[in-house]
Parts: sequence; C-alpha cells; structure tokens
Amino acid sequence: MTAIARITLLSLVLGLSACAVQPPSDEGRLPPIPPSGPGSKPTPTTAPGKPVTPNKPAKPQPRTSASFAPPPGGNSHWDAKLGVYVLDDQTDTFYRQRTYYRWNNGWSRSISPNGPWEETDVHGVPPGLGKQYSQ
Repeated sequence: MTAIARITLLSLVLGLSACAVQPPSDEGRLPPIPPSGPGSKPTPTTAPGKPVTPNKPAKPQPRTSASFAPPPGGNSHWDAKLGVYVLDDQTDTFYRQRTYYRWNNGWSRSISPNGPWEETDVHGVPPGLGKQYSQ
C-alpha cells in the first residue's frame, strides 16, 4: 500500500511542478477592464457630433410565411409583396391556401400544379397577384 501511495504522490508532484516551471503566455490574456465608478466617465469611441450609422446586413427573404403553409412537395419561396408562394420550377405559377394560380396571358387556377386549370379573373386571385399582373 505504501508503494502505491508513493507513486501517486510522486506523480502528483511531478504533474504540478510542470505548471510552476512554465511561465504564463500572453496569448490567452484579455485586455484590462477599465475602472467604472462614480468618478469615471466612459470615453466616446467616435467624435462628438458625428452620427453613427451602423452597417445593417441585408435581411434574407423568408422561405416560408408565418400565416400560410407552403405547397406540398414543391420547391418554392414566399414572396411577401405578392402574398403568395412562388413555385421555383414553374414560370408564373403561384400557390396560396391549397390553390395554385397561373398567369398565361390571363389568370387560371387549380388544386394541382399540373392542372386541370380553370380560367378566372383578377377577382379570383390573391390581391398581390392581381396588382402585379394586370390584364
């Protein structure tokens, strides 16, 4: 039992002595924190009188709507201006609330993206589509 205790103690001493021999590196150090108290004032980072305009990254357009479900099984993206999903693989074909809309020199609608298509007028399509495409 004493041999195990000696080996353990020796391993512990050698392991900790490695920490004492190595000087601390400056790489991991953080810059000092400036004092904050009742008498200290924060230093301004910009010149007074100059307005600061932050660089705002462009907002990515949402792929889906919060109010309407996307079309089943189709590649599409939500167009907030039109208020419909735009089908990526079919030209001038849109979707909203279980109905597909297609513009082909006039409006038609269907419950399937492959038809059969029934003709309709501007009153039979969502308002954003009616404004975008005029007959």
